[in-house]
Amino acid sequence: MKRFKVLLLSILLISSSLAKADEGMWLLPLLQKYNIGTMQSMGLELSAEDIYSINNNSLKDAIVIFGGGCTGEIISEKGLILTNHHCGYGAIQSHSSTEHDYLKDGFWAMSMDEEIPTPGLSVTFLVKIEDVTDEVNKSVKSKMTEEERSKAIEEASKSIEKKAAEGNHYNAMVRSYYGGNKYYLLVYERFTDVRMVGAPPSSVGKFGADTDNWMWPRHTGDFSMFRVYADKDNKPADYSPDNVAYKPKHHLPVSLKGVEKGDFAMVMGYPGGTTRYMTSWEVEEAEKITNAQRSFIRGIRQEIILEDMLASDEIRIKYSSKYSGSTNYWKFSIGQNQALKRLKVKNTKQKEQEEFSQWVNEKRKRTKEYGEALDLIKNAIEDRHDYMYASLYIGETLLRGTEIISLAGRANGLYQFLQGEEQKGLENRVERFKQSAKGFYKNYNAPTDRKVAKAMFKLFADKVKPEFHPAVFAKIENEYAGNFDKFIDDMFDNSVFADSSKLWKVLENPTAEAFENDPAFAAAKSITEVTGTIWGKLGEINKQFAKGHRLYVGGIMEMNEGQPIYPDANFTMRLTYGQVLDYYPRDAVHYDYITTLKGVMEKEDPDNWEFVVPQKLKDLYNAKDYGPYALENGEMPVAFITNNDITGGNSGSPMINGKGHIIGCAFDGNWEAMSGDIIFEPDYQRCIGVDIRYVLFIIDKYAGAKHLVDEMTIIK
Repeated sequence: MKRFKVLLLSILLISSSLAKADEGMWLLPLLQKYNIGTMQSMGLELSAEDIYSINNNSLKDAIVIFGGGCTGEIISEKGLILTNHHCGYGAIQSHSSTEHDYLKDGFWAMSMDEEIPTPGLSVTFLVKIEDVTDEVNKSVKSKMTEEERSKAIEEASKSIEKKAAEGNHYNAMVRSYYGGNKYYLLVYERFTDVRMVGAPPSSVGKFGADTDNWMWPRHTGDFSMFRVYADKDNKPADYSPDNVAYKPKHHLPVSLKGVEKGDFAMVMGYPGGTTRYMTSWEVEEAEKITNAQRSFIRGIRQEIILEDMLASDEIRIKYSSKYSGSTNYWKFSIGQNQALKRLKVKNTKQKEQEEFSQWVNEKRKRTKEYGEALDLIKNAIEDRHDYMYASLYIGETLLRGTEIISLAGRANGLYQFLQGEEQKGLENRVERFKQSAKGFYKNYNAPTDRKVAKAMFKLFADKVKPEFHPAVFAKIENEYAGNFDKFIDDMFDNSVFADSSKLWKVLENPTAEAFENDPAFAAAKSITEVTGTIWGKLGEINKQFAKGHRLYVGGIMEMNEGQPIYPDANFTMRLTYGQVLDYYPRDAVHYDYITTLKGVMEKEDPDNWEFVVPQKLKDLYNAKDYGPYALENGEMPVAFITNNDITGGNSGSPMINGKGHIIGCAFDGNWEAMSGDIIFEPDYQRCIGVDIRYVLFIIDKYAGAKHLVDEMTIIK
């Protein structure tokens, strides 16, 4: 199969078929202009208005931001939400204990009264998207510095947001697109009473764990279910037993018809971030700094944590969500580097830059407007190298990698207040910090963190230039003769942050001196000071990078004038469309588009926690007791793939057929296309989703919660 160069720079030279049907994270208001004809020719039976409408109910009204980084969808008229198991993982973990281990055993509410309130969890609906570029740019003058320009845009955006939120309960924000060349207003409605309804055990919802993560073929039932509640007027409200199930404007019907190769499929959701306009210098930075160092550091930390998790159910429950979040991008970093090298992405980017420069140099006007773009980017990447490296290490090893430092750092605001003369409001500040600390300790094990801290402090000292070392490292050298283990032991033995009871006692009568004399707080303070210096320098350098990037993307837009192009993902609602499709990952290897329960049994390994299969699932398999959810050949479908263009944040997004019915729930990309955030590879890039029939089978036959299926609109 011929490989197409797909990034926007090189697409310019191809034809009027600028963006292939299976590529692109498209803005909903632009579907009618750019995409709907192609989508309908591929099998879509809906109109653009059916997908996105401001005045009428449409598909977009069934799609939500789930929590702070995933997508979910409404699948019943009673506000029932479907998302991924890994998206609901934090909530499932927060409700788990050794007595009620929902991570291990699963959870199913057999009535709405049994649904569990989940404080801190929210779902957010999109009300509308509006192009406000002209309004924002009214305040921008050609001779402004980048700092002046940014300030003018910020002020204009705030004014637009304020006007959009007046007289209603909505949240409004203006976001930049196309590298800061376009601006859109997004209006949202946020609900905070969200309750846990159901989740399969991790042996189903996380089957294959880290080994299978990002891989195909996949056999993971990666789903969980929640419900959104509202007040009696169907408006957002904090949790109350008087709240009722939310009545959505639209919910997705659930299809039992299944999928075949070539079927039309679209995904709607909130992709978090892509960098399709990345230059070759940025690719090298991602390879050598972000990916290489992140995977190296996390690998060391995760090994320590996993050892303790496997030794104790209590620690396993406490660290499951943190460990899962860490390993996800640990493996992603490894896979992306492999893909970048294998697919020679840096070379592709270099060719695109050459084409851009040639186009710019053809006309004096272009040279004047865009001529400095690539030099600005290149110089910024070179200038920020050491700061990016140090910033990554200080975050991965110290600020986030060592938990006691993270907690002690949170106390800095209270410490600053205690240094002042005005003590009014102290009680409220103490209570806010105490609530934050309570959440921290719920999922904290000091002995584990002690072991991690020893490894992370040593690693930072060995790998980062001394000029970026916080003052605490000089203390370790001078007072402890460079003995990191001794320093860490003293810090944990003597810091109030290592023991909640000690911290609560200090907070009864807090003083600035109590924090100043605490070894963990002193260490955190010195780390924070260096971090501020590094970030300040990066901020200055990145102003020039931002200018170069804006000019570069602006030039690309002019090169493509009149053609459909899409902006990088920025965690705002997008639609991607394509087909159910198999692929050939390498010579003589073919991957089919669907997997079945037979594959789960083939992978079973009772001695490996990642591949344990519950006995009840084995019983259903042996009896072939699949109800109405099986394939025509009698097998039970588990997962399938499409060539939809997705990325992180799309987790939990609905996979929708041409009639607007849900056929699956997206949960992953594939290993061969881990470079997908940077460049789309149509031969390889696939979206992995759990088949909706497997979801229903687990709910109905495995969990015995058919009442949840009954409230859905089932299309047979």
